[in-house]
Amino acid sequence: MRRPAPFSPPVCLTIAGSDSGGGAGIQADLKAMEAAGVFGTTVITAVTAQHTQGVDRSFVLPIEEIRAQLEAVTGDIAVDAVKTGMLATRPVIELVTAFAREADIPLVVDPVMVAASGDRLLDADAEDAYAELIREATVVTPNTDEAAVLTGREITSPADATAAAEALVNTGANAALVKGGHLDGEQVTNVLATTDETCTFHHRRIDSAATHGSGCTLASTIAARIAHGDGLQAAVETALERMNRAVRYPIDIGAGPGTVNHLASIRNDAALPGVINGVREVVTEFVAADVSVLVPEVGMNVVGATPYAEDRRDTAAVEGRITRTATGIRPNLGVARGASSHVARFLLASREFVPTLQYCVNCRFDDDIEVALAELGWETAEYDREHEPDEDAEGQTMQWGAAAAFETAPTTPVAVIDRGAHGKEPIVKLLASDTATLTGRTLTLAETVATIQSV
Repeated sequence: MRRPAPFSPPVCLTIAGSDSGGGAGIQADLKAMEAAGVFGTTVITAVTAQHTQGVDRSFVLPIEEIRAQLEAVTGDIAVDAVKTGMLATRPVIELVTAFAREADIPLVVDPVMVAASGDRLLDADAEDAYAELIREATVVTPNTDEAAVLTGREITSPADATAAAEALVNTGANAALVKGGHLDGEQVTNVLATTDETCTFHHRRIDSAATHGSGCTLASTIAARIAHGDGLQAAVETALERMNRAVRYPIDIGAGPGTVNHLASIRNDAALPGVINGVREVVTEFVAADVSVLVPEVGMNVVGATPYAEDRRDTAAVEGRITRTATGIRPNLGVARGASSHVARFLLASREFVPTLQYCVNCRFDDDIEVALAELGWETAEYDREHEPDEDAEGQTMQWGAAAAFETAPTTPVAVIDRGAHGKEPIVKLLASDTATLTGRTLTLAETVATIQSV
């Protein structure tokens, strides 16, 4: 008989409604909590019949059944943080408020009032009951529509959101995070106000309607990080990063917009070792085949990105690049996370246009390679550095280059040409969705160039 090896993770409790579509509510909370490394427990306040297009029906459980769940969980399990979602009615809010007053447990209040589809999830006469619950909150996380109801303020700008967050703190909340996703603009601004300071978090807006479950995911992750012992600002930063990734890579189900990908961050972390091994395999094949004919003066690098990559931490590359030697080529060091700067930024920028691209290699570019690309008939694109922004001011040459190439390419290019400029070596970057394709294309290009040079 084998000996068990139990462990004791932090525990979170979610008090919320059930979403039969699986994208929000209790279901989203448990997924987000598990992804954040805590054990999730539940008190279900209501059951809804809903899907990706909206809510068909909603039924609030009898208050005694809700109380029984709350007493059962907390009577047996030590809870490290609590998150609330759909509370639906005044009696339910009052029950949770009384529990929060007695319990010395961090509380994240997501004041769910309306579903992403527009369907109402809170009785109108229960709105003012939230005031007492908010006074017990470690942090309250309304979107701008909910914050407008809670504060009686019109919110049409980040400045309005800041004023609303500070007003919520003035009513007694320890902190308020007003989410700016409902405001217009290319940039989303989220405002965190505490009794000590107000700070903002910015990110580029993601052009997606599949935001169902984003609020639940955010609040649950904040609660999970607090349960782990994070300070509030660190918890919010981590939760926003995870939520943004969940929105960037949504789950495409149903006839509606779909839902956020609650597990995108944990799957991203799980994918990175495979990407590192994939880059190693590519480099090994390049060395064995001796692709020195393609190695630029600045050195070659092979970069891989996870399927959910958002920044350089989600990439792997050769430390110090691949250089030519008297007998072939060799990598200067091993393959490591975040080891590339320029090529990684180019790959990440390319994924903004074609998210399935995961691998890239930079090669030298000259007349022979241009002839070889033409002979192979590959789709190519290019950008002209004469039109690039001031690098000192922008710091985003690779992002600009990818945008300039992909916005003019009729289909996904195999190769993107940078003809260089004063002090900038001409380079061609090969792109692919998997290691086998990248390896095959690179070896084929090397063989074709070698044939041209031998004539």
